Amino acid sequence: MQFLQILSRKLGSLEMLFQIPFCQKQVPYTCLSTSSSVYSKKKKRNSYEQVDQEKYKNLVHSVTSYKTSAQTPETILEEDNLLYGPPAKHRPPIKAATKTPRNWVPLINPSKRILPVSSHSNVPMKIGLQRTKMPSVTRILQQTLSPQQVFYLERWKQKMIEELGKEGFEEYTKNLFLQGELFHSALESIFLSEEMAAREQGEDDVVAGYLSSVEHVLEDISEVKALESGVHHETLQYLGLVDCVAKYRGQLCVIDWKTSEKPKPFLQNTYDNPLQVAAYIGAINHDANYDFQVRCGLIVVAYKNGSPAHPHFMDPDLCSQYWNKWLLRLEEYMDKN
Repeated sequence: MQFLQILSRKLGSLEMLFQIPFCQKQVPYTCLSTSSSVYSKKKKRNSYEQVDQEKYKNLVHSVTSYKTSAQTPETILEEDNLLYGPPAKHRPPIKAATKTPRNWVPLINPSKRILPVSSHSNVPMKIGLQRTKMPSVTRILQQTLSPQQVFYLERWKQKMIEELGKEGFEEYTKNLFLQGELFHSALESIFLSEEMAAREQGEDDVVAGYLSSVEHVLEDISEVKALESGVHHETLQYLGLVDCVAKYRGQLCVIDWKTSEKPKPFLQNTYDNPLQVAAYIGAINHDANYDFQVRCGLIVVAYKNGSPAHPHFMDPDLCSQYWNKWLLRLEEYMDKN
């Protein structure tokens, strides 16, 4: 009996314990309610229910019917042609084939007879350039420059005129040609065993830096066969003046001496000079005045400040590539004239 009384008192206290906090905070009972009336206020209406089902019935049917449509490769191709045109128009562009000259002549003359070495072979040849109606290599290259080359040359010319004035630019180009002529003359004197006279002359004039620049290249040159000698291609009918034909590190080469104020460490920096060398090689090989044939080329770029020159050697394969390019330029010139 006493136990029941104690339990009833404790239950009463527990009831008070739960009632007091809820009463103090005044929490509404509706927050715990799960009645359908409260939930129905929060429920969102489906927007698709407002769509006019009858109006779009045909569209829905046409879309869903494709799930079972029997399309074939032919029907797909027809759709592609209708939308994008024939497939051929959208294939990756085919790389243009390498253009070949119409009138191809070999770089090496297969019918040329090589004469035995004569007792005077140690004397370099120097044949005068015959003035005929045949165009020169320099003229052909100048008149077949690409639009890009013409643009850059003209831009350089205008820039120099702005800096130096028209008369100053004319004087500048005149001095460049003069320096080139003096440099070639000094090299010719060296190859003709007039080394001391050429060096003494070079110490006090403008070519001293150029001669110092090519000094390391001259050590690799031997057996000079021609100097400042005229050549002409008997079949293709063009002519030119070769700077030098000699052995460079044991390989017989057409050597072209160039002067520059800017470094040209790579062959591509020499622009059309490789075509010029290839043209001279072909002319020598088809010129009856020369009893030898050449397969290699060398472009030597000398610097006025005396910094080491850049020699660019052209092996037979490279010469053949530039020979084909030269033939195309020659054909372009002939077509224009």
